Amino acid sequence: MINPDVHVYTDGAARGNPGPGGYGIVMEWVGKPYKKEFAKGFKHTTNNRMELLAVIDALKKLKKPGVSVLVFTDSKYVVDSVKKGWVFGWEKKSFKDRKNTDLWKDFLVEYRKHKVDFQWIRGHNNHVQNERCDTLAVAASKQKRLLVDEGFAE
Repeated sequence: MINPDVHVYTDGAARGNPGPGGYGIVMEWVGKPYKKEFAKGFKHTTNNRMELLAVIDALKKLKKPGVSVLVFTDSKYVVDSVKKGWVFGWEKKSFKDRKNTDLWKDFLVEYRKHKVDFQWIRGHNNHVQNERCDTLAVAASKQKRLLVDEGFAE
């Protein structure tokens, strides 16, 4: 991808996996002093669901279609599923025997609205935005009022 309009940093967390979880998002408009942070916490979920939901919710926050986005995440699950094309194969097979089908379907809807690329970054490696997302995700998972992850089924 050349010259993304937006950099999105995401991280997910689950204490217990499954257990209480949350995600954190940092969004930066490239070349402008625009930066926003978001986080949500859930009663019972998994780390992979939070990693993926963070990306979905970040993409949903983009107001106009066709935005060029570079997503930075420490989730190999998310990056490899997209960059290696696995999710598109799963879609062709109607997500048979796949976990997190609800989220992958939501992801594909949002993904197709924009020009999205992914960059894997090593977690807990002093990457400023990734560390901030981790802090947001963990704090969100510890809130008193947590949301229900409607699509989660053990």
